[in-house]
Amino acid sequence: MLKAGVLGAGHLGKIHLKLLNQSTKYELVGFYDASSEASQKITEEFGYKSFPSMEALINACDVVDVVTPTMYHFDCAKKVIEAGKHLFIEKPITHTVEEAEIIRELAKKYKVRGQVGQVERFNPAFTAVNHQISNPMFIEAHRLAEFNPRGTDVSVVLDLMIHDIDAILSVVKSNVKKVTASGVSVISETPDIANARIEFENGCVANLTASRISMKNMRKARFFQKDAYISVDFLDKKCEVVKMKDAPENPDDFAMILTNAEGIKKQIYFDNPTVDPNNAILDELETFADAINNNTTPIVSLSQGTEALRIAMQVIENFKVI
Repeated sequence: MLKAGVLGAGHLGKIHLKLLNQSTKYELVGFYDASSEASQKITEEFGYKSFPSMEALINACDVVDVVTPTMYHFDCAKKVIEAGKHLFIEKPITHTVEEAEIIRELAKKYKVRGQVGQVERFNPAFTAVNHQISNPMFIEAHRLAEFNPRGTDVSVVLDLMIHDIDAILSVVKSNVKKVTASGVSVISETPDIANARIEFENGCVANLTASRISMKNMRKARFFQKDAYISVDFLDKKCEVVKMKDAPENPDDFAMILTNAEGIKKQIYFDNPTVDPNNAILDELETFADAINNNTTPIVSLSQGTEALRIAMQVIENFKVI
């Protein structure tokens, strides 16, 4: 079993501690948090070992799970990698693209594995259909959340939209050509509502909306490709695939047949793939253990995490703030 420790024991850090403690692929050695008061409380309540310093925790681990605020990601990740330890780091990978590039190169230099916590890649609704998403040409995503002050230390793009950016980059096999965006600041100093249009070199267009001041939560994405429409509900863990095929000469009475302007008849088929329940955070942590043990590339590599951040920063840089 890999010895694992957690840097940062806030809301998400406590979830990671619990799951690493449950996992059969890790041995949880403990955690470090800058707040001695919070550390003592967690140790008393859950029994997890609190280390006196970041360095002490890193030295005791094979894998370090960085779940600190984003502004501290770079310094923590650098220390982890330079100590020769494998790195799991929450999204966004770092505060800037330049920092992410350094982390990526350091991981190569020290020959350690790294994975970024883009948890929606492990959402069962997405994993049930992502193999059917082939050459999408239009994508629409909505990620809306009720207001929570805990997430306002970063832009709504880095807090919410980056999930959809990463998922889209994983299925569109083309470079980004152009990014345009607009945002509205309602409560925070940075935009609380954002819309981005990402154009790819192959002609695909993705339209993304993210909000953290909505009246209800929504996390949906729709993928349109030739002869197919694929819908993913990340929140309710549902998905749907609608396909069109050439209509048979003698369709049955209940078949849905469409005739296009050229007179070609297509039959519509509905498919609701099986969505197997899972704990997406546990899955991302355990697949990282598999990547380390099998010497394979993690599902969300440091390079992919860097690219998601790069596009997210382009969205922010191209904001037309209203």
